[in-house]
Amino acid sequence: MKKFFSFLIIISYLASGIVLAQSVTIVYDKSEPQSSYAAGKLSEALTEQKYEIASQDAGSDYTINLSLQKDKLAAEAFSIIPEGTVIAINGGDYSGLIYGSLALVEMLRNGTSLEEVKAIEEKPNLEFRGIKFNLPWQTYRPSSALDQHYETARDLKFWEAFLDMMVENRFNVISLWKMHPYTFMIKAKNFPEASPWSDEELAEWQHLYHEIFRMAKERALDTYIVHWNIFVSEEFAKAHDVAKENFYPHYYVPGDTSEIVKQYLRQSVTQVLEEYPNLDGIGISHGEGMAGMSPLERQQWVEDVIIAGMLEANRPFKLIHRVPFSSGTSSEPGVSKNVEEVTRQAMENLEDKFDGPIWVEIKFNWSHAHSTPALEKVHGGKLGDTYFVPEPKNYKITWQARNEDFFALRWGVPDFIRKHIELNGEASYVGGYFVGSETYIPALDYFTAVKEPVDWKWAFERQWLFYKLWGRLLYNPNTPDEVFQAEFNRRYGTKGDNFLKAYSLASSTQLRLASLYDSRWDFTLYSEGFLALQGDYTKYISVDALINQPTMAREYVSVKDYVETIQKGGSFGTDSVTPLVLINMLERDNREALRLVENIDVSGNASLMYEVADVKTWANLGLHLAEKIKGAVDLQTFRLTGDEEKKRSAIQHLEEALKYWDEVIKITRPIYLDMRLTHYNHNFFDANNDNLFHWALIRDEVARDIEIARNATR
Repeated sequence: MKKFFSFLIIISYLASGIVLAQSVTIVYDKSEPQSSYAAGKLSEALTEQKYEIASQDAGSDYTINLSLQKDKLAAEAFSIIPEGTVIAINGGDYSGLIYGSLALVEMLRNGTSLEEVKAIEEKPNLEFRGIKFNLPWQTYRPSSALDQHYETARDLKFWEAFLDMMVENRFNVISLWKMHPYTFMIKAKNFPEASPWSDEELAEWQHLYHEIFRMAKERALDTYIVHWNIFVSEEFAKAHDVAKENFYPHYYVPGDTSEIVKQYLRQSVTQVLEEYPNLDGIGISHGEGMAGMSPLERQQWVEDVIIAGMLEANRPFKLIHRVPFSSGTSSEPGVSKNVEEVTRQAMENLEDKFDGPIWVEIKFNWSHAHSTPALEKVHGGKLGDTYFVPEPKNYKITWQARNEDFFALRWGVPDFIRKHIELNGEASYVGGYFVGSETYIPALDYFTAVKEPVDWKWAFERQWLFYKLWGRLLYNPNTPDEVFQAEFNRRYGTKGDNFLKAYSLASSTQLRLASLYDSRWDFTLYSEGFLALQGDYTKYISVDALINQPTMAREYVSVKDYVETIQKGGSFGTDSVTPLVLINMLERDNREALRLVENIDVSGNASLMYEVADVKTWANLGLHLAEKIKGAVDLQTFRLTGDEEKKRSAIQHLEEALKYWDEVIKITRPIYLDMRLTHYNHNFFDANNDNLFHWALIRDEVARDIEIARNATR
């Protein structure tokens, strides 16, 4: 009788035109947190698409089986195999199982039904795909720009969302960076006086770290704490009258190698590894806090204290070994063959001591990896081949792709990342990449000015394209543009059709400025704001600074070199990016980007409005740069030749450059707050104690270029 009534109900639904929801059973190992996480994400997506989730002991229209196939698939690889009403998601390990599940989630959210699912298989191109995340408590550089993230970064909801983003984009390492992390994680057994916390306060900090590591492990992410040397807590320093400057907020300070400092730090390392079983490893540095020590002394100290402390922990762990930043006894940057040889030998002496290879971190193009994809320098200068020849056996290079160039504006140039990986990621001695910033934390959204609802809460969510491009392309550089374009369409429908191309064209402006204008450490360039360190101040790049600055990319030609060569009757090869070639590139690409978004109706959708506004902002910055280069070439030509027509032309081009800057202000003033920046000089922008930046705040600096040209003499 029950079956008869069920049959009548089905007939009545069909007669009324209502389609019954299809049911799905997900079969997985409930005892494993990674399998449960994968199944949970699938359940969410299926429910969103109006499927019903059935229990494993009930009948259903579809079955999705999650299983490991370590004998058939490589680590982190996955396959999706549909056979009738059964879909098998297989992983080479739990990472692969999660990636396969999230690949099906992506299909579902892009409109693919279970009936339409096609077989796919993917495997990782690079082993190490990490995020560099500087924590905002007692930060490396004291700054209101970093301190403002304090509460956000203590919110576990933030970390849940951030770690979700990471695994969705196939990053596999989260590294948490701090000068001295240990007092936030433990009360040292033999040095309780080092702790600044009450028992209740310490318990809160420990809960935060434990939960971050637990959630990371649930998502099959590796976790590291990375710190500088030699630093302690202020309480420890005062209690023992040692390390008198080796605590927050100091960082360029002498190394204190007293025995009690060694004991405290060595025991802290061991205790942290013992008390945090979900922490996978530790990263070490040979830089700040070690002034007055030779490179060999620094290496020996690290081995005697940090590595010795790690080896005393009774469990497997992993190591990030940053290459030395200094070749002398100061904290100033520098490279040398001798330091490279000492470091390599030290790492090779650690063979078989760690779980997997040692990850050797090297800053790509110093602090500005978003410039040219060719390796021009590392922290301190040119890198030799010591770390690569002969090929290492127990370590792998991991490039640190630092972003100190754009924090507010959305960015996305997929072909740049593909080229980066092609040039630098294919060698067998390369393990992968870090992606992240030193002077920016992607936590609190301190940019958004409009009151209308937007589809993000935290800062990293605004830069979803940046993370998606880097993560997915590090995993598989052959991932097609259609994958990224599909996300625009999921968010904005057909209005998103041209967004990926528009961003690729417009945000290339940043890459071109950073290739044209040579830079080194963090504050020497902030491309998004057209700021650079000039003397003791970080300020707008004047026309004179643009003329005289050498280039980062070897194929680029500076304005000064170009004008001098032309005036002497010289020429440049076809591969050279001269100022005139660069002008043409900027004008072509940015005008096309503006055309692609000019007719998009953004009314009623603040998130879409921001996407369009950022394309327009980058494009106008690019056209500003094109006019500025024209003005710079003419101004320098006038100074060499005395041609008054060139002076008049320079003034006109710089006036046009100001008009494009005014358009940037017009776009951004209503929608972007004044933004705090971390900068070396706290007198930045005259009495601007919070280092506030907005394009509108430096208009006078931009306009000053015109006066420079008007007042120019031969």
